[in-house]
Amino acid sequence: MIPMVRKVAILYKGCNPKTRECLQMLISELSSRKIEVFLYSRNEDEVAPYREETISGLFSSLSEFTVKPDLIFSVGGDGTFLETAMVVGDTGIPIAGINTGRMGFLANIPNENIKQSVDLLCNEDFYVVNRSLLEIVRPENIFGIDRALALNEVTIQKTGFSMLNIHVYVNDEFLNTYWADGIIISTATGSTAYNLSVGGPILSPDDDSIVISPISPHHLTVRPLVLSGRNNLKIGIEGRVKEYLATCDFRSKNMRINEEIHIHIPDFKLKTVMLKKMTFFNTLRNRLMWGMDKRN
Repeated sequence: MIPMVRKVAILYKGCNPKTRECLQMLISELSSRKIEVFLYSRNEDEVAPYREETISGLFSSLSEFTVKPDLIFSVGGDGTFLETAMVVGDTGIPIAGINTGRMGFLANIPNENIKQSVDLLCNEDFYVVNRSLLEIVRPENIFGIDRALALNEVTIQKTGFSMLNIHVYVNDEFLNTYWADGIIISTATGSTAYNLSVGGPILSPDDDSIVISPISPHHLTVRPLVLSGRNNLKIGIEGRVKEYLATCDFRSKNMRINEEIHIHIPDFKLKTVMLKKMTFFNTLRNRLMWGMDKRN
């Protein structure tokens, strides 16, 4: 449970009409309840259209707050939610995602009725899901940031036509060599993302497991594997090319072939807010259209 909401921060992406309308309504509803509102700002031009709204200030880093916000709103799609998660990091501030994008697995609060959603949040009619993340611990500062964290997945992918030989070790014990276009190392949260598209399993978002799913494997008997989150992974790559592509959610970098990647689950979790009417299983059925039949 989070404390009574008195101070919130909002992170958004883009200035399309749908996002702008949602932001205006959200800020208006929060302000009418005497809740302090702070907007995330990358530059002054980006926030200029929202200056007319009632906001308490701007921020570019959560370290600027002497008293942390009670809640962070992510306004946009799942991509915006992933960026918000990286801004939040290990601060422990819960994230509520309002969907103005398409799929909305993470940003699962609909934008059609902002007033009702804010009412539910203010009346504590929600629950908090603690989600595991992945962290690339070697190479250090792989993306030039303090910590290379991923809420969805880390992937290893080929950069040319030739497949890769990907050697995976679990706690230094050899697991397998994947002859494939790549592999996906996924969290439970990411199990409904890229992992799902290659036939990987769907996990409940509060699960601590790690899923390893190959991308177009050369061996037909190789299948996705679910491991305990207590395990550490070491990945070595060989191939006929000089580089491979490493991704960490929305970030990517070309790596030298033979350069290892080490991955573990960090010792903190990301707190995400789910309205009681918007459960994971409800979202799963609606987004994947389970049970839909054109004959009905």
